[in-house]
Amino acid sequence: MKSIEHGIFQGPLKLNDRKRHIFRAPLVLTLIGSFGGTALAQDAQDCQALRNHVMDGAYVTSARVMTTDTGVEYCEVRTTALPSISIEVRLPLNKWNHKFYQVGCGGFCGDLGRADKKKRFVNAMEPGLVMRYATATSDSGHHGLDITDASWAYNNPPAERDWGWRSIGETNRIALSLLDAFYDEKPENSYFQGCSTGGRLAAMAALKYPKMFNGIIAGAPALDYTGLVATNFAWLIQANTDQNGETILKPGKDGLISAEVMKQCDTEDGGKDGIIADPRRCAVDLSVLKCQANQKGETCLTAAELAVIEKWRQGPQNQAGEQLYPGGIPEGSERFWWLWLTGRSDGYGKLLSPFAKNFLAYMAFEDDPGPSYSPLDFDFDKDPQRLKAIAAIYNADQPDLTAFISAGGKMIVWHGWADAIVTPYKTIEWYEKLALNTGGEEILKKNVRLFMIPGTGHCGILPDINGIDEKNLIVPILKSLEDWVEKGIAPQTILNPKIEHWFMTSNE
Repeated sequence: MKSIEHGIFQGPLKLNDRKRHIFRAPLVLTLIGSFGGTALAQDAQDCQALRNHVMDGAYVTSARVMTTDTGVEYCEVRTTALPSISIEVRLPLNKWNHKFYQVGCGGFCGDLGRADKKKRFVNAMEPGLVMRYATATSDSGHHGLDITDASWAYNNPPAERDWGWRSIGETNRIALSLLDAFYDEKPENSYFQGCSTGGRLAAMAALKYPKMFNGIIAGAPALDYTGLVATNFAWLIQANTDQNGETILKPGKDGLISAEVMKQCDTEDGGKDGIIADPRRCAVDLSVLKCQANQKGETCLTAAELAVIEKWRQGPQNQAGEQLYPGGIPEGSERFWWLWLTGRSDGYGKLLSPFAKNFLAYMAFEDDPGPSYSPLDFDFDKDPQRLKAIAAIYNADQPDLTAFISAGGKMIVWHGWADAIVTPYKTIEWYEKLALNTGGEEILKKNVRLFMIPGTGHCGILPDINGIDEKNLIVPILKSLEDWVEKGIAPQTILNPKIEHWFMTSNE
């Protein structure tokens, strides 16, 4: 497809007649200003009254008025959907835009509103809230010590289903019930945004709940979760472990590798800007860095280190040479390796290891092997077959969005070309299959478009060389989706004009 070659895929406001709240305060009409129209202002009594709101299979645990750092007052409502999904809903007290914004969660989740606590933008309610959306998220059905903690899933299939997909529907059901109680009206449009695991949840929302959201943003989606976190992560770890169980490629070599990759690939796209437009176009030869006699290790790569990188680029294979997951680690991602793959000298980073170990021990198999299991135990000839039962619960890489498209849904999928942990090649493979099953890319991109962002790492968590990160990605993407859903203006780019020249725009 031509678009693949260019590194991108294209993929009456009403007033309330009554309020159902207890201790209802007097109605106050407020001009929305830049948001247009009018809306009813709510107050602390309206918020507190939600403590008595009754729902099937769920209950409210708290309701209080809060204020964002930008001065937006909102009612924070926390609920539990049975058996154990913690949900937080945030309802603007003034100037509600009559829309709803639901977000996913990252890693194995387990911490309600973690992204907002960390001042994040992906998997966070804040971007929607400052735009006066009513927003919601969940912990996906469990509490975890951190986002790599998977012990909650040990012999716990109901919790695995909640994390896999059920929390999406329950969060939406509870949020809309609270919206109706608070504003006495339903949202005009509903959106979902998530990245990584949240991106998987976004794709899952289109599959499991095709009529639930008018628009969906799926960033760096971990679509084939079992293939990624079990098979692929085990491959990466085994490739970087010697016969004595020691790490081969240690912290500190990523800068050396990155510099050589850029030296060989930077001008492949016609300009020298420190960004590789499409890593598939560049074949890097790192043998030039091979250590010679008496050469210090800090300035070169040993034969063993070169072998690690070669396997990382290749991706997992069985003994027959069959590719088990799209390989591998893209060129241009080296500046982000410390966080995911190699760590830093101070011990920070290398999140790959706890994700892989905990997933394989508690989440990957129908019969959980438990904490004694190691990624080094994974058998690439036998174990991929053992993942199938759980894959049916977790994975969202089915290339068929017929029901979502038939319902008129719009989806923006985006992925950084320099993603070192969730390979962009899987997203591309899924999109190509989706296009074929939909009747071709021209038909598909009426509803689904994929944008590949050169130089950007996983979810924009770390800024790239030009300063692009989640802080200047999420709001422009959401506005692009709004224009598509509400005005029929399909996105040609998802970045604002100041940084548009760093992005490969469409050929339309």
